[in-house]
Amino acid sequence: MRLNLKNPIIFFDLETTGINIASDRIVEISYLKVDLNGNESSKTLRLNPEMPIPEKVVAIHGISNEDVKDAPTFNEVAKSLARDFEGCDLGGYNSVRFDIPLLAEEFLRSGVDIDLKRRKFVDVQVIFMKNEPRTLSAAYKFFVNKELSNAHSAEADTMATYEVLQAQLDRYSNLENDIGKLAEFSAHTRNVDFAGRIVYNEEDVEVFNFGKYKGTPVSEVLEKDPGYYGWMMKGDFPLFTKKVLTSIKLSSIKK
Repeated sequence: MRLNLKNPIIFFDLETTGINIASDRIVEISYLKVDLNGNESSKTLRLNPEMPIPEKVVAIHGISNEDVKDAPTFNEVAKSLARDFEGCDLGGYNSVRFDIPLLAEEFLRSGVDIDLKRRKFVDVQVIFMKNEPRTLSAAYKFFVNKELSNAHSAEADTMATYEVLQAQLDRYSNLENDIGKLAEFSAHTRNVDFAGRIVYNEEDVEVFNFGKYKGTPVSEVLEKDPGYYGWMMKGDFPLFTKKVLTSIKLSSIKK
């Protein structure tokens, strides 16, 4: 179905040096612009992020440091990008949580005044998730092709979860029938504590995953702001999180 547009719309996607909106940079931007008459034009730009691209990230998107060493920086193309994006609504997949905030950061660093908050944002991922529920009952119907009776009873939900996993292994060839591999595949983050307040970064260093020190190594925070430890220990954090924090603190002292 053709989109009913009141403004031109740009669908875009970013490849980056990582997933930290505050500190990571764009290495590739691709966008499709659709005007009010439905005419389409597209552009893809490789960018020098002015920082190393971690090997783990290169393995995901395939863009190496060598690939972008002679590419322009975001600062060099920011004004032309802003002209293309000016007056357009925006569309993407998971764009509201990641692509749009990161793009806004790049524009701010470049000193380019573009008010993205004035635009409409369409996130296709959110539409998908709202229209295709991801409840256990929906998963049971999709994978096992049965209705889940007594949903939300612990016994029924437990058995249904087991059956769904078995069916997923039958359906998806990319899943390996190994609990360790399945645990790795199904993890959102590599948590140090169960609550995910502290996670491992790409260098396997424990970093905070919330608040003003998000993305900062825990040991570094405890050294520079020792009061933060006391604040967390007195705060409404899970006991295991406090246990992990104390363990990291003691390890730092021993070093």
